[in-house]
Amino acid sequence: MADILPVPDHLALEIIGDERTICVGDLHIGLESEMRTKGIHVPSRTHHMERELVALSEGRDRLVLLGDIKNKVPGSTHQEYAELPGFFRSLKRHFSAVDLVRGNHDTNIEEFLPEGVNVYPSTGFRIEDVGLAHGHTWPSPNVMASRTLIIGHNHPTIALEDSLGNISKEPCWVRFQISGVSMKRYMEVPEEIIMVPAFNRGLGGSPVNLERGRLLGPLFSEGSIDVSQGKVYLADGIYLGTIGSLMVRSTARVRTLPQRSRPHY
Repeated sequence: MADILPVPDHLALEIIGDERTICVGDLHIGLESEMRTKGIHVPSRTHHMERELVALSEGRDRLVLLGDIKNKVPGSTHQEYAELPGFFRSLKRHFSAVDLVRGNHDTNIEEFLPEGVNVYPSTGFRIEDVGLAHGHTWPSPNVMASRTLIIGHNHPTIALEDSLGNISKEPCWVRFQISGVSMKRYMEVPEEIIMVPAFNRGLGGSPVNLERGRLLGPLFSEGSIDVSQGKVYLADGIYLGTIGSLMVRSTARVRTLPQRSRPHY
């Protein structure tokens, strides 16, 4: 039985079984090109993410990227053509295996990959008793039969309201259980679903605890998951409570909170 642990101060999970595996989601390499078209000029974060993953490779065997590695859809940007091949070559030098689950932004991802990177369909794949999928489509029955399912796609953050009514947000992990009867689509379902935050800190993220907010993806469309009972954890592992207990009803503008103890690369 594999253990699944957050890596302190990193938006990454470690799966410890026969191998030690780092798992991250939603890199959206090429995001800065899209921002430039809107008049926002920021430096690329690709090399920061590459250096962080290289640092996390020490003592680990395998890397799993949970989809949306690239940003542009459809098509690809000059930034993606310039940065993605070198990014993957670097990862291949530092991990014995690099696995990629296709996300909804990963059109034509194969043209950027060096030989030896394993590409799995959006329905996901398994490592021992852990299922891994992006989250924008239904996972396969084999993946859903895992003890734990890890997904991305929603870029979860938690909105935090202070005594003056100001709202800020931080990346978070969310752990769900499938409530009531099993999903009609599957004979077996996981004991727990872990939703990972976006590894690219430049994305901002979507607060999971805003009134009238909703989570994307078919796993949340049939009412088999009570979202209000999702357990929220900060990046440093602090448990905050359930989504329902942390609900924010203010319509004030949400801003991004500067990261505490953010590692520098």
